[in-house]
Amino acid sequence: MDSLITAAARALAAGDPLDALNYIALRDDPPALALRGIAMAQLGDLGRARMLLRRAARVFGPREALARARCMVAEAEIALVARDLGWPAKPLASARTVLERHADLANAAHARYLAIRHLLLIGRLEEAERLIEEFDPSPLPAASRAAYELTLAGIAMRRLKTAAARKALARAERVAAKTGIASLMAEVKTAAEVLDRPSAQLSAYGTVRTLRLDDIEALLTSQTLVVDACRHLVCWSGTEIGLVTRPVLFALARALAEAWPRDVPRATLLVRAFRARHADESHRARLRVEIGRLRRALAAAAGIAATSDGFVLVPHRAREVVVLTPLTDDAHASTLAVLADGEAWSSSALALALGTSQRTVQRALEDLAVDGKVQAIGRGRARRWMTPPVPGFPTTLLLPAAVADG
Repeated sequence: MDSLITAAARALAAGDPLDALNYIALRDDPPALALRGIAMAQLGDLGRARMLLRRAARVFGPREALARARCMVAEAEIALVARDLGWPAKPLASARTVLERHADLANAAHARYLAIRHLLLIGRLEEAERLIEEFDPSPLPAASRAAYELTLAGIAMRRLKTAAARKALARAERVAAKTGIASLMAEVKTAAEVLDRPSAQLSAYGTVRTLRLDDIEALLTSQTLVVDACRHLVCWSGTEIGLVTRPVLFALARALAEAWPRDVPRATLLVRAFRARHADESHRARLRVEIGRLRRALAAAAGIAATSDGFVLVPHRAREVVVLTPLTDDAHASTLAVLADGEAWSSSALALALGTSQRTVQRALEDLAVDGKVQAIGRGRARRWMTPPVPGFPTTLLLPAAVADG
């Protein structure tokens, strides 16, 4: 490797893409093309970066499998930054195998880290955690090690393990400071601020107050019966009862919890659960059926007693009943939560992350765009959606991974 390539690589490692381009901007040999691609990625021109990396991979000869594997890893990282979450995992796994065979442990570890980060973004936390258990991050260079710690913090926040998240962020801060890369240090600082922002609202006895993540963690492990409207769960003493796929039951549970210790009239429950303004006997019969189903679902935590006017929630051992709600009552709060990372997302990537259809996401984006909450960039297949991070927005509780694992 010649001196200009070496100097450009060192500049890129230090987070200085402009200095790197000064060395290689006019060169078209494969190593220079690959480094130019990485430089363009650092400057934010992801389309140009991908084109240069693919061109470099084609130009590398058949005996240069190691160089092509490195290009594949770089392209996979660009796909993550561009939120192109539908890229196939097999090429990255094949590239990692080549890197391991050639004893390029640093890039092999980076490839494994990218696979973990991809799983985190699409909400597959259990698979990401399994890969982490088998992963040795020691070969990672400093910048990648800081990003790895950020990934650990992200998983911990989605699991509502704030102590583990703070430790990971502290490690990320130390490593980022050693690199001297301003953008990396800013990313770590922004992630750390999430832990100190309000993340949800607590409603009880007619009053509302905001909670941080550590407050929510303590609440969900306490003796309080919590109806979690962020993730559609009912929680008590560390036990979670998932109602994500049962919206009628959750609507009834929330209505009963909001009124506790008072009862809720049947007419109110019919409106909340079925939107029935003029109830007939069939609505009342369906309400009795759904209340019976809710009784069975909540049997471990609470009962539901009939009163002369309606029904009342009767917790077995909980001292009180509260409702946890998002800071925003927007109907598309989950979509906003994903977009709150400030990156540009395609509608297909959002659908993959949220676990819903692309058309559903497109309708949500159209509604949010009308309200000025998101904006589109580009046209056709190149269209991306983004919004600046909203201060205090519940980016952790509303992320799809938390919902999916509930």
